[in-house]
Amino acid sequence: MTVTSNVSLQPFNTFGIQASCRYFTEINSINDLQELQKEPAFMQPLKLILGGGSNLLLTKDVDGIVIKNNLKGISIVSQTEDYVLVKCAAGEVWHNFVMWTIGQNLGGLENLSLIPGCTGASPMQNIGAYGVEIKDTFHELEAIDMKTGELVRFDNNACKFGYRESVFKRDYKDRYFIASVTFKLSKKPVYHIEYGAIKQQLDAMGITELSLRAISDAVIHIRRSKLPDPAVIGNAGSFFKNPEVSAEKYNSLKESFPNLVAYPLENGSYKLAAGWLIEQSGLKGYRAGDAGVHTLQALVLVNYGKASGKDIYNLSTHVLQTVSQKFGVELEREVNII
Repeated sequence: MTVTSNVSLQPFNTFGIQASCRYFTEINSINDLQELQKEPAFMQPLKLILGGGSNLLLTKDVDGIVIKNNLKGISIVSQTEDYVLVKCAAGEVWHNFVMWTIGQNLGGLENLSLIPGCTGASPMQNIGAYGVEIKDTFHELEAIDMKTGELVRFDNNACKFGYRESVFKRDYKDRYFIASVTFKLSKKPVYHIEYGAIKQQLDAMGITELSLRAISDAVIHIRRSKLPDPAVIGNAGSFFKNPEVSAEKYNSLKESFPNLVAYPLENGSYKLAAGWLIEQSGLKGYRAGDAGVHTLQALVLVNYGKASGKDIYNLSTHVLQTVSQKFGVELEREVNII
């Protein structure tokens, strides 16, 4: 474990934003983290824990220490006739882990194929796609308390999962270094193909017999057709959350906008498609310098080359204001802003 100074963070964020940090280190084992806690640099008030950098917008330099989580390893903890508990180290690339579970014929994560980032970030964000969220298969996680060095376990309830939310995103932000995440996966998968275009894509692929691999392939095809590759165009995936509105607000909007895209929720409210709202506001493909709204998916903001973090942030503000003026709906940023 080494600590270096004045390191560029451009290779470590999928927006490709140029920013630097005062100190930088990479953690490859729990022992590395224990050693880091003895270093003077660890006393910095600001500690930014970094995984894949795929849900991050840097609007300024980091005046503190950036700790890159590189912990690796996948293991089976226990199993029954129906389920398997699988522990995945936080630094594993998420998509690689999903492919491992499919190779083991374990169901539960196939709809989350090709989501960028590392496994440790999955419960922080309660990542979700195509009708599935992390909370559906999450068993527990192990984390190191950055204040005390204590190993702490969090079960599903302790994480306080919500829509793209968890206790780690707000109350415990940057306090815990997530070491591993354990999932309860099924030996007898229940397939989820009702959400989005999965069923249509399976039909287009000529799939007549469902399998974990087929669903994963369909999800991958859909995502690649709609979402830009961060290796080609800088982005952090969906930048905004889908807003929730009351039934009264939904009915009012539906009268004015008959083609409104929305999904009823169990509590009687409705979740609106933020991408649709942005597109109907005339912003799909909108560009301000090298900061832009993606031409195929309005939920995604992109860096066409030399946009700064502030450029992207200012664009997001323009999107928020424009949607609010047209629909009277307040969008919320999903990406972690530094």
